[in-house]
Amino acid sequence: MARFDVFRFASKSAPLVVDVQADLLGVLSTRVVIPLSPLERAEKEALPRLKPIIEIGGERYVLMTTDIAALPVRRFGAFVANVEADYRKEITDALDFLLLGF
Repeated sequence: MARFDVFRFASKSAPLVVDVQADLLGVLSTRVVIPLSPLERAEKEALPRLKPIIEIGGERYVLMTTDIAALPVRRFGAFVANVEADYRKEITDALDFLLLGF
């Protein structure tokens, strides 16, 4: 399990979550995640800096940064992808905006 890994999650509104926790803390039984909501369900939520749109497997999702949470690893479904190469900056910028205000 690594930072920016995406996993299936049992939720219609957010069927995927992206792990944003530092790899250094990988021994913990929980991970900090941000839900990914399908664009068609959350298009009105999309904001370029706070809630960017991310594409995974040809599907578009809104990074629901304001819904950040810590979840037990046992609740994660199957691994889907790692989005670090394509979306590291967008995710980090969204977290900075949420936590620091800029």
